[in-house]
Amino acid sequence: MASKLFALACIRNESCRDLSPAPHYPSMPKYPKGVPVQENMEGSEAKALFSVLGMTCSACAGSVEKAIKRLPGIRDAAVDVLNNKAQVLFFPNFVNEETIREAIEDAGFEAALIKDDVDNKSVQTCRFHIKGMTCTSCSRAVESALQGINGVQNAQVALATEEAEIRYDSKIVSHNQLLEAIEDAGFEAILISTGEDKSKIQLKVDGVRTNYSMRIIEESLQALPGVQDIEYDPLLNKVSLSYKPDETGPRNFIQVIESTGSGRFKAMIFPEEGQHGSHRQEEIKQYYKSFLWSLIFTIPVFLTSMVFMYIPGIKQGLDSKVVKMLTKGELLRWVLSTPVQFIIGRRFYIGSYKALRNGSANMDVLIALGTNAAYFYSVYTVLRAATSMDFNGVDFFETSSMLISFILLGKYLEVLAKGKTSEAIAKLMNLAPETATLLTIDGHGNVVSEKEIDSRLIQKNDIIKIIPGAKVASDGFVIWGQSHVNESMITGEARPVAKRKGDAVIGGTVNENGVLHIQVTRVGSESALSQIVRLVESAQMAKAPVQKFADRISKYFVPLVIVLAFGTWLAWFLAGKFNAYPKSWIPSSMDSFELAFQFGISVMVIACPCALGLATPTAVMVGTGVGASQGVLIKGGQALENAHKVDCIVFDKTGTLTIGKPVVVSTRLLKNMVLREFYELVAATEVNSEHPLAKAIVEYAKKFGEDEENHVWPEAEDFVSITGHGVKATVQSKEIIVGNKSLMLESHIFVPVDAEEVLVEMEEMAQTGILVSINREVVGLIAISDPLKPGARDAISILKSMNVRSIMVTGDNWGTANSIAKEVGIETVIAEAKPEQKAEKVKELQSMGLTVAMVGDGINDSPALVAADVGMAIGAGTDIAIEAADIVLMKSNLEDVITAIDLSRKTFSRIRLNYIWALDYIISTMQFQQLVSEPHGSVSGFCRNLYLLFRYCTC
Repeated sequence: MASKLFALACIRNESCRDLSPAPHYPSMPKYPKGVPVQENMEGSEAKALFSVLGMTCSACAGSVEKAIKRLPGIRDAAVDVLNNKAQVLFFPNFVNEETIREAIEDAGFEAALIKDDVDNKSVQTCRFHIKGMTCTSCSRAVESALQGINGVQNAQVALATEEAEIRYDSKIVSHNQLLEAIEDAGFEAILISTGEDKSKIQLKVDGVRTNYSMRIIEESLQALPGVQDIEYDPLLNKVSLSYKPDETGPRNFIQVIESTGSGRFKAMIFPEEGQHGSHRQEEIKQYYKSFLWSLIFTIPVFLTSMVFMYIPGIKQGLDSKVVKMLTKGELLRWVLSTPVQFIIGRRFYIGSYKALRNGSANMDVLIALGTNAAYFYSVYTVLRAATSMDFNGVDFFETSSMLISFILLGKYLEVLAKGKTSEAIAKLMNLAPETATLLTIDGHGNVVSEKEIDSRLIQKNDIIKIIPGAKVASDGFVIWGQSHVNESMITGEARPVAKRKGDAVIGGTVNENGVLHIQVTRVGSESALSQIVRLVESAQMAKAPVQKFADRISKYFVPLVIVLAFGTWLAWFLAGKFNAYPKSWIPSSMDSFELAFQFGISVMVIACPCALGLATPTAVMVGTGVGASQGVLIKGGQALENAHKVDCIVFDKTGTLTIGKPVVVSTRLLKNMVLREFYELVAATEVNSEHPLAKAIVEYAKKFGEDEENHVWPEAEDFVSITGHGVKATVQSKEIIVGNKSLMLESHIFVPVDAEEVLVEMEEMAQTGILVSINREVVGLIAISDPLKPGARDAISILKSMNVRSIMVTGDNWGTANSIAKEVGIETVIAEAKPEQKAEKVKELQSMGLTVAMVGDGINDSPALVAADVGMAIGAGTDIAIEAADIVLMKSNLEDVITAIDLSRKTFSRIRLNYIWALDYIISTMQFQQLVSEPHGSVSGFCRNLYLLFRYCTC
């Protein structure tokens, strides 16, 4: 209980309130020559294992442990006397393995560094961008091809992001072999990352004209410590370097390159052109252009076969003969549908070839089969009509061209949706600033110069200046200055965090007030921002396909359709041969073989649109439309497939269960005075502070004024902000002190028992208690809290009645978390959780067999949102959280969580019903087509489409 009260009492202390301005330049600050405390260097922690010979007892082990721990930069050391080993956790910026080894030997023992397990080192993860995948059959084919390679431990292919993540043993197989395997499977692959534990950078080098010049540059770079690998692309003048960030960095490379050729070589960071994003935009443009061209040809085909045939005058013109029984309408449809079939629809032939070559059948195979059957049978009827005086056949040109047009429209909408999957990651990466201010320090710790550099040129141990309002350029710790830093874009918590000398800062966060000088500890892939990006990417790769049921059916659907089509033809052909039906059923222009062939083709054509494939999209369209009208934005079929099975929901606290903004919730006066006068004095003092709690008090105090918007407060004199405690000032000749209990005691102000009891009550309710002293006497207390959202308690209660378990995971402290959970009715609480821990908790629940939904609003929630079976983002949250989620609650109302689950349950039941209707549609449409024996194909086609429309309307 005492620790809980202490944690709550320190809320204000954790949000440092010292807003005194930093010294202005040129009064340059001096940096201490000593090193900062170890806990500030957690970002660069390393582990080493030593073999220690000569130990005979626990006293020897104790001697070795003491010798190690006496070194600076040692976090922990453990000595195993039985196995003659010592494991050391240390910070490489202060101590290295060789120094530790020498310390052990100085203690009288023989020591040797044991390299990490070679097998673990050889297991790596690489990622590829894959072009050409059109459906889950394609992604399944790529996965099968990769998993069949010796040395590949696991392969995951995500159709939505068009990426593959492969975990493999680099001693058995290389990433180049993996790339070749993907290309052999019929797809184009681009290496994104090799996953090796080293930093990489790409430089553009101008001035290189000969191979000799490039060799000189390579040799100069290779001579630098920490450089591991160099690759040169002569076409782009691009040099790719892999290096150890602890030993060197990009600025060193540029300096070496520019000094090598007597100034004729110039180097810079290779410009990023967003290759993945540009490919996506190009793909969208291609599908859009293909769809438009398809419409240009298809609309006339549709009009001539389905509309103009019923308009007198036009019908006679189209039915006029060109050659024998060949009409102008048939010839026009043939000419117009041919480019659609073979030029615009060329992609489906390519996709079919790749699929069949790899022994699989995807939707491209169905499309090619169905459209070819319709087209070539139509060509047969045209040629037969041109060579016969009494043939009157039926063509299906409108069927093939319209199918291709509608499929291209679907593909266009699909790639538009796919483009959204990468926006969350792009926005995450954009959090990092483009430039940074690099400081040069002399031997005495004085700042001697400032220089603005590209933030990608930052190296470990650089000193970076962060001005108010600027983004923190990289992870590090403060070595001079104090300020408040808004970390909500990373942590999701509303309060800016006080930063002073020795405190860690995170790249991408925003400095609110005061100048900070930070020493960089992590750059590139090691940064917190990059780690969150990797978490989101990994979670996206783990997503399951949305149409599992349809995918399972599609595996057998193509061969089944072919068998049914052949069986239909054979049955009708044999029936005709053995006179099983009246001769009058056979049109005068056909024989029994052609009639049977027409029925077989009908099966193929009707099956091609694959009503099974449309069953889910139609329900998704209606479900998402209804959801949008209710303020619930559902991003696709995956949410509808998974949300109806949700039996556990993980809630973030700040901004999700609570409003996310500190507000004054109550005031307790200990002396007789008017509340308006009380707040007049308090607000006049607090208005000089930029602290979030001060702003909440001032905002609340405005309610007591006549002019709430433009209230003028009394002048405060001798204003002082005491770091982590509160503020002091003189207002209307009265000494006003506003702050926590520690400030009162330090100011020798007696805190009465009544005030202490009220403080305890406030802290038990997760409220921050602020004491107010006037003329050195405590006269009142102000309770500030982040209140629950309206309806939060009711939402949790209804979820319980739906047998859905609720869990709260937050980065806030345990005291506040437990109090909020108790108030809202949640039993399971996890507090002080980092972003990766939230995602780990989600995965832990999933491993227990639960279907987990995550509800959050911050960037720190995005890994968990993507890892969950269903991610729900609060509409008022960050853009990154919204992009990473499957469902967005636009009204930020927790009752909409219930709406989303209920809607998904009803929608998924509709999807199941649609599958039944789809199967019924296929069977009944085949029967309907068989009953139609009119010689006029347009009537048949028109009736067929009316019938199709009717059946889907009933769905």
